[in-house]
Amino acid sequence: MAAAAVFSYRIFCPIRCSAASNNHDPNKQKLNNISYSGNSTRSTKVDLHSQTTGVASTFVASVAAEKEGCRINEVQIRQNIPTKKQFVDPYRHGLIIEGGVGYRQTVVVRSYEVGPDKTATLESILNLFQETALNHVWMSGLLSNGFGATHGMMRNNLIWVVSRMQVEIDHYPIWGEVVEIDTWVGASGKNGMRRDWLIRSQATGHIFARATSTWVMMNQQTRRLSKIPAEVRAEISPWFIDKQAIIEDVPEKISKLDDTAKYVNSDLKPKRSDLDMNHHVNNVKYVRWMLETIPDRILESNQLSGITLEYRRECGGSDVVQSLCQPDEDGILKDGVKQDTASIRLLNGFSLASEIVDGGGLIASFEKGPLRFTHLLQAKGETQNEEIVRGRTTWKKKPSSMPFSS
Repeated sequence: MAAAAVFSYRIFCPIRCSAASNNHDPNKQKLNNISYSGNSTRSTKVDLHSQTTGVASTFVASVAAEKEGCRINEVQIRQNIPTKKQFVDPYRHGLIIEGGVGYRQTVVVRSYEVGPDKTATLESILNLFQETALNHVWMSGLLSNGFGATHGMMRNNLIWVVSRMQVEIDHYPIWGEVVEIDTWVGASGKNGMRRDWLIRSQATGHIFARATSTWVMMNQQTRRLSKIPAEVRAEISPWFIDKQAIIEDVPEKISKLDDTAKYVNSDLKPKRSDLDMNHHVNNVKYVRWMLETIPDRILESNQLSGITLEYRRECGGSDVVQSLCQPDEDGILKDGVKQDTASIRLLNGFSLASEIVDGGGLIASFEKGPLRFTHLLQAKGETQNEEIVRGRTTWKKKPSSMPFSS
């Protein structure tokens, strides 16, 4: 009876949230003490073997619960996710704008975010878009413990997935440059959300890039698309802005490629490092796979000025991916018909001798214009392949001198 009475008290277990232990550290020894809710606070030795099996099981279960609660509390403390709307974030150099619903973050282009020409890479720009979007939700006070998911989304087991994205880049930020990234959200149909971005130079005010995207919700367990629940709509709709970074009257349809595409890169396999917190391949990785199919001669003398992506399905860690790429009329003529260089060509219905076309520099003049490529990523299957994402890229000649150098 006396032994049972001992365990009738509430037990507090301030157990350190770590698998490692150090019995020689007096501070850690204090954290491993077991105290009671009575007046005594000194360490108490408990002989579990002297208790009944039922009482011992209860004790062990309570200790496990305390450990789990301690682990959760430690994560919450380390992340410090705001539970209320914040207007300034000194750690991320962010602040709320646009009447209290938009977000602006100031960043410095770091050395690992640039390529050989010391300008920010497309992947770095896309990563900055993703980061500022998450930080926007962070400061809203709506962020739960999901990847940009609100509290209502977590209760309904929902996650965000991007269905379409378009990026236009006029100029690339350079290494060490300070840029401002603005982002905001708006409605997109009945069950979608639009998110837009602007990147500008803090020093000159020039707009470097603009982007727009469409997001829908997916059930994390069934992996099926879902309507926006009323409680989630009530969370996000007060943040909507009727403003667009890129205005499209009718979105351009991207045609589907097949195995006859000019450039093909097969047997691409995701790595563990390619997976995000939602356990599928991050969309920035898709862009890398796409660009790897473009010939080096194009990449060396041109830079990407626009990209549009239409997402069809998610890509998992076990998928084997094939990247297809097809230039539009070899990137030279779009409305004309290009034949062999030794033959006669047709341009807008007029016949021109090849020496006039080549010798007069007509081909060179076309090469100065934008090049366009159509892309497709597909998961290889036993019976048929499944589309992951369709894409279209536009390229222009690299500038001979640094923009805004004067």
